[in-house]
Amino acid sequence: MLKIADKTFSSRLIMGSALYPSPEIMAESIKAGGAELVTVALRRQNPTEKSGERFWELIKSLGVQVLPNTAGCKTVKEAVNIARMAREVFGTNLIKLEVIGDDYTLQPDTAQTVEATKILLDEGFEVLPYTTEDLITAQKLVALGCKVVMPWGSYIGSGQGLINKFALKTLRSRLPDTTLVVDAGLGKPSEAAHAMEMGFDAVLVNSAIALAKDQVAMAKAFAEGVRAGRAAFEAGLMIPREMAAPSTPTLGTPFWTSK
Repeated sequence: MLKIADKTFSSRLIMGSALYPSPEIMAESIKAGGAELVTVALRRQNPTEKSGERFWELIKSLGVQVLPNTAGCKTVKEAVNIARMAREVFGTNLIKLEVIGDDYTLQPDTAQTVEATKILLDEGFEVLPYTTEDLITAQKLVALGCKVVMPWGSYIGSGQGLINKFALKTLRSRLPDTTLVVDAGLGKPSEAAHAMEMGFDAVLVNSAIALAKDQVAMAKAFAEGVRAGRAAFEAGLMIPREMAAPSTPTLGTPFWTSK
């Protein structure tokens, strides 16, 4: 089971709610993927406004846990204010913190992320910070009190997958007691499976599903990839060898000689 704050989830696939052709397709995709935790951007989907009513009705009908995020924020002040508003609107202390430092790559500003995290933790939020694969930043976030850290796989919406596997493996090995969620950049179910095989606790996927030709089918594929990767990790992956090793023992193998 995946534990986030005081809640547990049977699915390790977290899904985003943006970019879908319609709210109805979004809802069907979330159902197909079996996601129980869904990210929602307050700026894009405010349930208190008429423009967001249909979206919010569908989200509530799914019975999922909403994870508000501060998408689009570029300063500490902006992110903290959006987080406070999200808590009022959605009635949850959970917040996925994003403080973007670069418009082109959507790379998080790690210094401002750490600063905003401290403020929000002090105000009683359960902060899930979006960050890079940098170990030092992750350690600072954990030292502040974050129980969950969300390093990117690659640029948001790029579909480039896990571009720095060595650094991600280092994060996993150095933070064994922290829930780590690969957030951003996954483009294929196989990449989600690989992240899970590396020992990550969950993945967050949005663009790769929402922009697929068949969103519902892709959501199912990602769910299967996540389950397979987690099962492989728990079973214990084979350690790679530098040389070949026979899978069939030679002892007792019959042989013939010619006279």
